Amino acid sequence: MVSRQELSWVPKEVDLDLPSSARVYDYLLGGGHNFEHDRVMAESLAAVVPIRIMAQLNRSFLRRAVLALCDQGIDQFLDLGSGIPTVGNVHEVVQQVNPDARVAYVDIDPVAVAHAELILAGDPRSIVLHADLRAPHTILDRPELRELLDFTRPVGLLMLGVLQYVSDEADPWEVIATYRKALSAGSFLAVSHFTPDGMPEEMAKLEAIFAKTAEPATTRSHTQIERMFAGFELLDPGLVYTVQWRPESPDDVGDHPERSNLLAGVGRKT
Repeated sequence: MVSRQELSWVPKEVDLDLPSSARVYDYLLGGGHNFEHDRVMAESLAAVVPIRIMAQLNRSFLRRAVLALCDQGIDQFLDLGSGIPTVGNVHEVVQQVNPDARVAYVDIDPVAVAHAELILAGDPRSIVLHADLRAPHTILDRPELRELLDFTRPVGLLMLGVLQYVSDEADPWEVIATYRKALSAGSFLAVSHFTPDGMPEEMAKLEAIFAKTAEPATTRSHTQIERMFAGFELLDPGLVYTVQWRPESPDDVGDHPERSNLLAGVGRKT
């Protein structure tokens, strides 16, 4: 077992025995910033749902969505629940298209933030904030964010694979509405979210596994997720499974898009 001394880069407040959704996702994508309990949980998930495929397809959707926003002229992004940076970070994707593009990452996981700080050191166009997206004003009012992003101009707001960890009691629809009010017309919202619509029994087992962690997950229906785009006009092809959102090739969709188990969409604020 790896000792705490060998993980000197990990913030002291991190409980290595408590799985984190950000670190589980990192493991599923082949990253190296995860711990034993994260890997155990990931394998438990893999026993009930095609979780590795789900993670990979969600990551691919991120790239396609971000590039689509670049095509719409978006040059500043706010990535909420950004997770642990792996290959294909938002700033890497957008700055290949526009070297002057700006990206602000936000995550609640101290490990994700610590690693992002290492990656972003020396990049004046990207920052990372340690914050809880469920408290929008604690993020929107941060001076560092306001210095980097100009909210009088359109922003690409990314909430990918994170809103399932916002409970109904915390009202993700109202949370999004608060962010929407801070965005200028012409801004975009990109969302991906666990859904039980395609594999209800298997996704119920996924919920049961997450229920034993500090970050319970709530799967939601197409109708519930579509409500998150109130005040936004969905771009074609609407709210669909991640693999169906503007695939690079029709062959990429396959015969069972529902096995991606995340619905995804991008909307424009009018």
